[in-house]
Amino acid sequence: MGSGPRYRWVVLLVGTAAQAATAYFLGLAAVTPALREHYGLGIAGVGVLIGLASAGLIPTLMAWGSAADRFGERWVMASGLLGAAVALGVLSLVDHPVAAGVLLVVAGGCGASVNAASGRAVLTWFPATGRGTAMAIRQTAVPVGAAIAAVALPPIADAGGVPAVFAALAVTCLAAAAAVAAFIREPPDRPVRSAQQTARAREVLADRRLQLLSLAGLLLVVPQFLGSVFLVEVLHGGAGLSLPVAGVLLGLTQVLGAAGRLANGAWSDRVHSRIGPLRIVALAVAAGFALAAVLRPGPAVLLAAVLVPAAALAISWNGLVFTAAGELAPNGRAATAMAMSNTANYASGALTPALGGLVADLAGWSAMLAMGAVAALSALVMLRHLVEPAAEPLPR
Repeated sequence: MGSGPRYRWVVLLVGTAAQAATAYFLGLAAVTPALREHYGLGIAGVGVLIGLASAGLIPTLMAWGSAADRFGERWVMASGLLGAAVALGVLSLVDHPVAAGVLLVVAGGCGASVNAASGRAVLTWFPATGRGTAMAIRQTAVPVGAAIAAVALPPIADAGGVPAVFAALAVTCLAAAAAVAAFIREPPDRPVRSAQQTARAREVLADRRLQLLSLAGLLLVVPQFLGSVFLVEVLHGGAGLSLPVAGVLLGLTQVLGAAGRLANGAWSDRVHSRIGPLRIVALAVAAGFALAAVLRPGPAVLLAAVLVPAAALAISWNGLVFTAAGELAPNGRAATAMAMSNTANYASGALTPALGGLVADLAGWSAMLAMGAVAALSALVMLRHLVEPAAEPLPR
């Protein structure tokens, strides 16, 4: 495999595909009715089940990121994807919700290898100019993968039930592992890591700017997951739209979110800023969710017209945070810094579905949507205190 300028696009393509393969935790939102029936769960229960896939990432992201910084992305991603495929394959054979939850934790922990390493692979191959766009392309993997799943998984669930859903996801992760092993390489000028550089993992955790950025991302995940996980329930059970229409709107939301990530990446390159666009997106998300909370008792069409764009905006910001984390990282610790940011994101992703379901059960869908607006406004407060990182070449 070559190592010239054209090869960077191979790295981007494979890294994006690998990330899309691990978007199963969002794709499962499209089959929440089937999951509830199969495991005998309520709304809060299925929220907990989906959140467990994110919970598996939380204790493993930093370790995967550190491993990628020290040993490279290829085998870190390939081994993690293989582990996820095995866990999902076993998951297709069990029907107890507790066992399913444990296996989702394992699958999420293995899939964390891609979250931690594929971003570093893209960033180390691309120059500072255009990095925001390249990372945006890579970050479209999650909403695109979730959109594909939103379309593909319901028919699979109808034909073969929940076991067929997890078997299909296992095959997808296995194919991604093979692609990573075959095509991903380290840059030819990658320096050898020293023991002193390895110790810098502590510097990442202590960096005040990375702490603020991670906290802002944690808060922005709240409206992102509320919109992704519960959009079908809000529009179908809460507003009366048919299930097929609500499923299509979920897929549309993911596609619009992916387009938003591309637009935000290009925007950040053009204005030489990641944090400035991020602040504007956070404000727009807060306004959209607040308006949706007010409109929720009204006509379903009007609610959908507001909630779908708001939920798409809530998906669109990840590339900005991810790129900023890599650019803020201490020398040689880009993957560790991105893993720190992602750890905060997935901690929020693990809690948000259960908390959102609980709020909806106790106070209704409008209260849950208002919860997303408050979280986005809180993220904006964090971002106001964050000094913009200079657009410097990424330390490898």
